[in-house]
Amino acid sequence: MKTSVKVSMGGLVAALSLVLMLLTSIIPFGTYAFPTFAGILLILLVFNLGYGYAFAVYFITVVLSFLLVTDKEAALYYSAFLGYYPIVKGLIERINSKVIQYIIKLLLFNVCIIGAFYIGIFLLSVPKESFTLFGVYLPWVFLILGNIFFVIYDLCVTRLVTLYLIKWHNKLNKNTKL
Repeated sequence: MKTSVKVSMGGLVAALSLVLMLLTSIIPFGTYAFPTFAGILLILLVFNLGYGYAFAVYFITVVLSFLLVTDKEAALYYSAFLGYYPIVKGLIERINSKVIQYIIKLLLFNVCIIGAFYIGIFLLSVPKESFTLFGVYLPWVFLILGNIFFVIYDLCVTRLVTLYLIKWHNKLNKNTKL
């Protein structure tokens, strides 16, 4: 694949990711959903261009998100976990043991989300009210629920990758070999 095609594909994914991140300011549930979708787009780069391009687009999207997106909490969650996890997932899944894979994945998730929580509160001044449910401050409940949703998210990403590889990967590669 020519360098111009690689750069174009990286630019397209970066632009789509940034558009998704900008939508977090418009649609209320977007704080968690759109950074997730933006991160999943990076899987295309991993398969078609490699880890280097995927990480480069991730960093570009992080910088532009903090500069342009008004929902800083969404930018924080994208940068702290949701953006790079789909890239790192492939590296973790090279380990033979499924148990060790999930231990590493869950440790990574918990460290990143707890870190993002404290960064959000102390550095970005995210109001503590954004971590309340019906007026009750429940960060531990959110963390437990987050772990459950993370496992579901991980399974969904695996299915999406499988679907992509079966249906689209070969078709896209035939069309982009210039």
